[in-house]
Amino acid sequence: MIIRKSEAEIEQMAAAGAIVAETLALVRDHLEPGASMLELDRIGEEHIRTRGGIPTSKGYRGFPAALCISPNSMVVHGIPTDYAAQEGDVVSVDVGVTLDGLVADSAATFGVGEISDEAERLLATCSAALEAGIEQARPGNRVGDISAAIQAAVEGGGYSVIRSLVGHGVGRSYHEEPQVPNFGAPGRGATLASGTTIAIEPMISSGSAEVFVHDDGWSISTDDGSLSAHFEHTVAVTEEGPRILTAPAAVGARLLP
Repeated sequence: MIIRKSEAEIEQMAAAGAIVAETLALVRDHLEPGASMLELDRIGEEHIRTRGGIPTSKGYRGFPAALCISPNSMVVHGIPTDYAAQEGDVVSVDVGVTLDGLVADSAATFGVGEISDEAERLLATCSAALEAGIEQARPGNRVGDISAAIQAAVEGGGYSVIRSLVGHGVGRSYHEEPQVPNFGAPGRGATLASGTTIAIEPMISSGSAEVFVHDDGWSISTDDGSLSAHFEHTVAVTEEGPRILTAPAAVGARLLP
């Protein structure tokens, strides 16, 4: 069942989303050569709690950290370790915040120092795919319209959609209905109505779409070791159009390459 949110709930999700955006910006600013993933997680969790939020990932189905941090070929759900960022890395950071019982969820992939032209293009394509998907999050459209727009942007750029991973409803819980695949046909799937809140999150690869789960039971990487990228926003479907609830109000477009 798709849980539509009231205007008050959407405003509360936007308040949680502001903390998410701040946390992503803070982690980005500390992500430089030599920075450990564990230290980034500590910085992120401290900020979330200082702002009155709860890191939604921590303890979720046993996940041990506040942030999911996934470098290079790791697509999502990376458990932070003592790995130190290196010049040229790309690192996905995924943040969920619960505030007064409502959840917002967002992710961005950042380059460490100078990154290759190919890595820049991968990140730009994934970001553009997210924007294309968000544009379709309108009343009367279907989930498949979002999926098809993302797929067209990703494959048009020469990259692969990770088909085994999907976006999702979000708000009263971390993961709600509907699932939001990053591929599919327009005009199919659940109909979007005002008050629907979804996490749209293209996850893409510069090589194969196949992935594997690490022995930790969480971290997911590309089978062939190819670079991956992941961008995500929590979006409310409204009569006025898509509303991004995790928009970085203070830092503008800097979260998106």
